[in-house]
Amino acid sequence: MVYQAAENRYESMKYNRSGRSGLQLPAVSLGLWHNFGGVDSFENGRAMLRKAFDLGITHFDLANNYGPPAGSAEEMFGQVLKKDFAPYRDEMVISTKAGYYMWPGPYGDWGSRKYLISSLDQSLKRMGLDYVDIFYSHRPDPNTPLEETMAALDAVVRQGKALYVGISNYSAEQTAQAIEILNSLGTPLLINQPDYSMFNRWIEDGLQDVLEENGVGSIVFSPLEQGLLTNKYLTGIPADSRAAKPTGFLQENEITPEVVARVQKLNELAAERGQSLSQMALAWVLRGGKVTSVLIGASKVSQIEENVAALNNLEFTHDELKRIDKILK
Repeated sequence: MVYQAAENRYESMKYNRSGRSGLQLPAVSLGLWHNFGGVDSFENGRAMLRKAFDLGITHFDLANNYGPPAGSAEEMFGQVLKKDFAPYRDEMVISTKAGYYMWPGPYGDWGSRKYLISSLDQSLKRMGLDYVDIFYSHRPDPNTPLEETMAALDAVVRQGKALYVGISNYSAEQTAQAIEILNSLGTPLLINQPDYSMFNRWIEDGLQDVLEENGVGSIVFSPLEQGLLTNKYLTGIPADSRAAKPTGFLQENEITPEVVARVQKLNELAAERGQSLSQMALAWVLRGGKVTSVLIGASKVSQIEENVAALNNLEFTHDELKRIDKILK
């Protein structure tokens, strides 16, 4: 059947302006880091992308190395774009990144002008696009001058290959430097993509201040700590969980009795709020309006539906926030 987007797709999603730019992003965005690669079910990924757009998720976040294998998430998204989303391209914000290893030799990794522009050219081919909406430097390169990396971002905007630029995994100090360089080039930084969650609050120590002072947005990844801030690990480690896999980022030895006890207490508070733990964790990240958008991952349609429903209750009382801080300490 020919896909037709839900007519009510914009009625319940919340959209936030990215810093002082003109671009608004959905409060919940979909990341294609896992479960959209060549080793995964195409039809399941396609169903998740369709459901996300039907729920008002207009922003799809990719990178050159997403898969596995590397590049296959962009290829998969390109197929869905061609089959289903072509009429809706101008309603979407599509982002990709370069900064991690992609091909052998000295030009397939890190942050040189050579690598970044070559990688974006490859990403556009894989997705069948003339341009992406946001192109990121995926990580700072300690061996390449920041001026060169930022000049490459400026160049792809001037070449018409990207509308906006972003950075990911940059510290507060590195972000301030990147902002200054990009401003001098005439291509302001749109957004920073750091990791952030209840269990990982490093951006509160300086980075959020830098972004707010300079009118730059933020979109955060791993808000559920690789599934730790869900009901998955309340009573043990399921065999199909990331923690049970030797190649997963969340390791079994990280799920200590102390961590589980904290998760259980957070789950109790979430239930009092009429939310699942994952919904409360997403709402907490979005509290106060400092975060523009939160990136979710998903392996099935129902997870996307549950996560978007977090927007039904984004408010926290002072006592709830104090309880959360006490649990986390």
